Amino acid sequence: MKVHFIGIGGIGLSALARFLNNDGHEVCGSDMKNTPITKALQEEGIKVSCPQDASNISDDLDLVVYSAAVTDENPELIESRVKQIRTLSRKEALPIILGDKKNYCVAGAHGKSTTTAILASILNSSALIGAISKDFGSNFRYVNDLVAFEADESDASFLLSNPYCSIVTNAEPEHMEYYSYDEKKFFGAYEKFINMAKKRVLNAEDEHIKKLNIEEENCINLYPSKDIKNISYVLRDNEPHTRFELLDLGFFEVWGFGYHIALDASLAILAALDELDIETIRTNILNYKGIKKRFDFVQATQGFAVIDDYAHHPTEIKATINSVIEYDKIKRMTKKVVIWQPHKYSRTIDNLEGFKACFEGCDDLVILPIWTIPGEKKVEIDFAKEFAKYNPIFANSLQTSEGRIQLIAENKVIKTYTDGLILGVGAGDITYQLRH
Repeated sequence: MKVHFIGIGGIGLSALARFLNNDGHEVCGSDMKNTPITKALQEEGIKVSCPQDASNISDDLDLVVYSAAVTDENPELIESRVKQIRTLSRKEALPIILGDKKNYCVAGAHGKSTTTAILASILNSSALIGAISKDFGSNFRYVNDLVAFEADESDASFLLSNPYCSIVTNAEPEHMEYYSYDEKKFFGAYEKFINMAKKRVLNAEDEHIKKLNIEEENCINLYPSKDIKNISYVLRDNEPHTRFELLDLGFFEVWGFGYHIALDASLAILAALDELDIETIRTNILNYKGIKKRFDFVQATQGFAVIDDYAHHPTEIKATINSVIEYDKIKRMTKKVVIWQPHKYSRTIDNLEGFKACFEGCDDLVILPIWTIPGEKKVEIDFAKEFAKYNPIFANSLQTSEGRIQLIAENKVIKTYTDGLILGVGAGDITYQLRH
């Protein structure tokens, strides 16, 4: 089958393209501009055209798959339909890609990328992740028909992922605009995702999962408060590790800092018991080296560290700050600075009270302009008033160099950090601003 991907440079669609390419299909694609991902795809033998143009749609294509960001006005999508080539959205294509595989599918508002990456390292399996695993340096790995898959609830595409095992970290309402702010629809989708699998591994203490009507057969319930014990944190070769005891299975050690890391790892371990013995799991989990943009050290010296984290929801930001606090207990930095780039007006206003409470523990809070998407309705938010208790610093952008981060406002440097622990959080371009 010859498949063309419109928006192939995206983190999700690129993984699917790589998977089909390694599954023996002929794959090509396009994007608006060249990026590190499109360059990597070309190095892997996948033809990528930039920019997008109707001429990229050849007559011999069997299928065209397009990302959620592609609109009906896209010239390649229009040309595909004119030529009557089968077109599918990313989520509609999932059954074709995953239909004949044994899929361990991880869902949840928070922690699904980390849990999926840990599980892939444990199983040494194929993987499709919405982030770059440092274990194998990609969002994708093709090993066999056993797949660790990050399942997305944001557009209900997890219902098309053909799960053999459904793993759910939590079911906190997110992306409610897709579900028309109807919690019955949202939780109904989770119930269906969980119950359609032959096996289930759940965080049974999550307040939202507790409300779901779940079939108990072949269901492993993790009760973190009593099942995970003796958590400790250690630096090995200056890398963060969390050590913990799980049930009667003994101690495990996993890359990263924080209670949430122990929780995510525990879910992955319990899921992997269906495939591997416990000692193999204990050894393989050490292969996990973290994922990019999740507690990702951009710079690290004795007195200065810059950490990039994708956290863009209050629950995620609070968990990441707690990890920073644990790290600081060992490193004893001069200060803890959080640089926050709010992500989308809708998410910011929907979770405003949570955001106002989640930055406890930082010495400085720096707020950048909201990172939005084309067409999103602008909402006026008085950040100075809402976040007054933090006495926030407002900047337009960052300028980063070795051993230094400068805050820029009105084309002037308003503050410079050369020491302390700097944490950048957000799902926009802050990840690039933090890298010099």
